[in-house]
Amino acid sequence: MTRIDRGIVVLGAGPAGAAVALGLRRLGHAVTVVGTPRAFDAIEGVSDRVVAGLRGVGIEAALAAIAEPSPRRATWAGSTTALNHERLVDRAAFDRLLWQELQDHGVECLLARVMRWVPGESGDGGHTLQIQRPDDAQPQTLRARFVVEARGRLAPHPPQGVTRGPETVALLWRGQGAPGGAAGSAVESLPGGWAWCARLPGGAVALQLTVDPSAITLPPRAQLGAFIRERLSTVEAALPFLDTAATEVHALARTSGAVLAPEVCGDRWLRVGDAAMAADPLSGNGIFQSLSSALQAPMVVHTLLNHPADAPHAQRFHTERVQGLFQRFARIGRDFYAQEARWAGEPFWAVRRAWPDALPAHGAEGDAPPHIEQRPVVDRDRIRLAEVLVTTEQPLGIWHVDGVEVAPLWRAARAAPGREVEALAPLLGGSVPRAQAALRWLRAQGGR
Repeated sequence: MTRIDRGIVVLGAGPAGAAVALGLRRLGHAVTVVGTPRAFDAIEGVSDRVVAGLRGVGIEAALAAIAEPSPRRATWAGSTTALNHERLVDRAAFDRLLWQELQDHGVECLLARVMRWVPGESGDGGHTLQIQRPDDAQPQTLRARFVVEARGRLAPHPPQGVTRGPETVALLWRGQGAPGGAAGSAVESLPGGWAWCARLPGGAVALQLTVDPSAITLPPRAQLGAFIRERLSTVEAALPFLDTAATEVHALARTSGAVLAPEVCGDRWLRVGDAAMAADPLSGNGIFQSLSSALQAPMVVHTLLNHPADAPHAQRFHTERVQGLFQRFARIGRDFYAQEARWAGEPFWAVRRAWPDALPAHGAEGDAPPHIEQRPVVDRDRIRLAEVLVTTEQPLGIWHVDGVEVAPLWRAARAAPGREVEALAPLLGGSVPRAQAALRWLRAQGGR
């Protein structure tokens, strides 16, 4: 059995794994990505901010698989709108381009499946992984100093401690129709769930029906495609996408409920993207939320490896942000489900209108006044403690605004009631207009 020694190994080559790998390369780390192609082909919808986020981490070539914005028709809570747009992406094409782009950036990529991962087995705090390449008869042993788990929903979770939302399954149908025709997508709420449909310019069609598995009896796999199409044949939003001449590429059912791992980081490992927390697909922000937890992960890893005194702060930083993202997306989904009142008593809708809790989607519980705390922040290439202004809307704290530290401004304004502008101006280069603007901003946060 061949043994390969590496520094940082990223498991998974999707957007989250790629963002972490590229970020670590920029920080000077040698990175190896281990991944396999997706088990199924999919069409997804993304926003312009996802494209901006991908560009921000250095991904450019893979953006060729993301179409220009196309119309999105939404039928929800009894009303239909056609004002929004989304960009459709062929994930198989996107993932292929992303795999090549990682290599073009100098990231080593191993096409292999992870058979076994044993943390710390090497005796020096490192990890031992067994990987199986497609053409190798025997697995290889891969030793890593640090492991980033980025295999999405396929990443294994411990048997206990996982936080899960209402059990949800997405029934997916992918077909290929005649090329041509306008690209677009549509979503519609139904008594037992909701449907999303999309068509790419080349004729590829995606149908998705999201339901509660306890309220539906699924047919055998061979009949699933016909089952999905029949269910959608009476859904108005789906009719333009039900091309009777389209050839079925595949049909499958996959779990799509919200899930949060009990732990998302340790001294020598990190979870990012859907492997750390996955949101309900209703948010339509799958890639965006994956990037959200991955953008600052390189600085967390860099701190854990090179600044051990700040390791607890790095772990706290990553944990708080992943858990905060999970709760925020869960509450946003809850509020969106609550808009659909026509079937509030139906099992699918009733449970989702009440989960995860009754707290607001943004901000923290209660109405505590703004105050200064020591909290972990990103300082260039590392995580460290700094004074931040904690508010109800920003419970993790605000460190800088436009490059200016907030805590000194808040203290100066508090110490000079009635003379705040005079107190703030020296901290802002003597600029009275900047001091006036800063005072307006502080008051908007609840400062006096």
